[in-house]
Amino acid sequence: MNTPEQSQLGKASAYADQYDASLLFPIPRAGKRAEIGIAGDAPFFGADLWTAFELSWLNPRGKPQVALAHVTVPCETPNIVESKSFKLYLNSYNNTRFADAAEVQARLRTDLSEAVWRGSERTGTVGVRLVLPEAFGSERVQELEGLDLDRLDVECTHYQPAPELLHARHDEAPVTEVLVSHLLKSNCLVTGQPDWGSVQIAYSGAQIDQEGLLRYLVSFRNHNEFHEQCVERIFMDVWTRCRPVKLTVYARYTRRGGLDINPWRTSHPQALPPNVRTARQ
Repeated sequence: MNTPEQSQLGKASAYADQYDASLLFPIPRAGKRAEIGIAGDAPFFGADLWTAFELSWLNPRGKPQVALAHVTVPCETPNIVESKSFKLYLNSYNNTRFADAAEVQARLRTDLSEAVWRGSERTGTVGVRLVLPEAFGSERVQELEGLDLDRLDVECTHYQPAPELLHARHDEAPVTEVLVSHLLKSNCLVTGQPDWGSVQIAYSGAQIDQEGLLRYLVSFRNHNEFHEQCVERIFMDVWTRCRPVKLTVYARYTRRGGLDINPWRTSHPQALPPNVRTARQ
């Protein structure tokens, strides 16, 4: 079983420039899920939406090609891929010749699918979509929609996750609302480097106290955990403390090393959100 400490995070790394799928470093989801009370199947659906901004390879004549890659990893996979290993893997394409973009797309899908399903009796595939230069102009910038929690003038004193700050008004009529904050910050589990994000919480049920929710989101500020794990922790804390009928948590984190990771978790089946970057991304 791979652990984050065994990865290339925080270590000097040789950058391979010839294709090497072995650079991908899968890490099991189960350990961190156990910490938040998930044993076996998770009580949510969802996916991790990755964007790779630094993807390049050579065509058969040796001319460099570039593209963006949108990758969708189902949250049912037993593993995540550690982000630095993903970066090193993508760099291994730099001086490798491929017939065309379709071959690159197929290779990405095969290698990433193998990594995230490794060690499982179940198999599946990740989604991979390449955006070529002629379509770069169609890539949008759009903020998460919802009522801005950051408008609230609150005093914040907790900088480690404090689920006790979450409350809902179960004695009042239920509501359906979408709330957004740009104040989410956590740190890399291994290196402690800051991870900056915006988060959207959509729910139906007893109205969640907005000031308490904002203080709770701010409480991740000094917390060390990967993006996917933070979003699942937020989902489980809101789900168990506020007991909504429906809940969706979606975070968009700023990129590092040419990669952004955007976890999305929901209590009920629905279409994935579009992988559209925000201004900070």
